[in-house]
Amino acid sequence: MKVLAFNGSPKANGNTFHALQLVGKELETAGIEFEIVHVGNQIIRGCLACGGCGRNQNEQCVIPNDIINECLQKAKEADGILLGSPVHYSGVPGTMKSFLDRLFYVSTSNGNLFRHKVGAAIVADRREGGISTLNELNHFLTYSEMMIPTSNYWNIIYGTTPGEVEQDEEGKQIMRVLGKNMAYLLKVMDAAKGIVTAPEKEDKVYTHFVR
Repeated sequence: MKVLAFNGSPKANGNTFHALQLVGKELETAGIEFEIVHVGNQIIRGCLACGGCGRNQNEQCVIPNDIINECLQKAKEADGILLGSPVHYSGVPGTMKSFLDRLFYVSTSNGNLFRHKVGAAIVADRREGGISTLNELNHFLTYSEMMIPTSNYWNIIYGTTPGEVEQDEEGKQIMRVLGKNMAYLLKVMDAAKGIVTAPEKEDKVYTHFVR
């Protein structure tokens, strides 16, 4: 089994990376492969709202020359997805938001490729805005019908300079517990294959509130 993590920080080795590593260490201890893809340092434009990915049904965004389509296929093959982000103005940084908008829209427009994968999100925070950023990340997971493991508090760790989160003992425990629970859920779901029948997927119903 494998978990693919996306690092939405502009810094390659900042606190978001350290937090992801804390979760990943527990996954690897449980025998689960772990990989981090650095997203936050890329040039990624926002979704064009063109609907091309839905019309073409080829599991590709029509915008060329960035990492979206490559990452989509890597995420499709993974058993779990972990989203990591710092806090910019109490929210997800712009590059990460553009990445997630397009990645998850192509997925849902092509049969919901992430449905029933295990998904979690973590946030590295200096002081405030962690809850709103975590909520924003979780919106992508819940919309995609992903299975979300929990920890013993909100998945937020605190630090300013790179590596400073290593001093947040509670935050480190939150990441460790999340990693253990994510590994457990992955193994439970794997063991249930062929034994427990997954619920049938329903076609999405769209309601337009036009008065």
